[in-house]
Amino acid sequence: MIRSLQVARPAKPTVIVGLVLATSFAAAATRPASADEAVAKSILKSMSDYLASQPSIAFTYDSTFDVVTDDGQTLGIASSGTVVLKRPDHVMATRVGGFANVEMLFDGKDVALVDKTADAYVEIALPGSVDHLLQELYDKYGFPLPATDLLASDPYELLMDGVTDIKDLGAGVIGGVECDHLAFRTEAVDWQIFVAQGDEPVPCRYVITSKDIPGSPKYEITLADWQVADDVPETSFTYDDAGGAKKITIEEMRAAASELPPFLKPGAQQ
Repeated sequence: MIRSLQVARPAKPTVIVGLVLATSFAAAATRPASADEAVAKSILKSMSDYLASQPSIAFTYDSTFDVVTDDGQTLGIASSGTVVLKRPDHVMATRVGGFANVEMLFDGKDVALVDKTADAYVEIALPGSVDHLLQELYDKYGFPLPATDLLASDPYELLMDGVTDIKDLGAGVIGGVECDHLAFRTEAVDWQIFVAQGDEPVPCRYVITSKDIPGSPKYEITLADWQVADDVPETSFTYDDAGGAKKITIEEMRAAASELPPFLKPGAQQ
């Protein structure tokens, strides 16, 4: 069974939903900004500690990443998907966009990347933890998972690396969830994060803007439907080629997993 995390949402006007908010909706939505960097750091650390303390998590997401074409036009490419993580060494993720339908499965020993449209896959021996998987997929194979930084065992350490400026922008609302809005700067990127207020400080939106790329493209991911997934069976994280899918190379999978339409010529991208 996958059961929902009770992230605070505004109650419907005529329905009692049995959910007690720590503060009223009006009060939460008007929390003032703070010039004290310690407040923002504390909120981010609470989010990181909360995520790291969960033995299993699952969420859905909608993401958009900007592509700057060779003629200088900025286009937003959208996709949606799901992520299920069981610490320390199991994760599966899906991504469906206009030009790709892919799945990733990791059981602590092997990682399988699956092109659902072409019924093709590639499997790589990659024993180790989720942290090791995230780093290898990104650095060696060029396959970053959605919200990679947030899936690590210590998101705070990764997120704060190289940060030179911190702002607490007060409150914001994402999908009906009252959030704390934080903004950070590094030499290469600006990034923002919206963290749910209350006892379950999950990230609701994460935005990265690349400053050193012409056009300053951004990547934005909105995360919702947070759940715990402690009863997801082990077999869900292992690829089963019972249907006779075609085995392809990592290079072919990289092309198949591209979110770009074939006619688009990117000049620089996030």
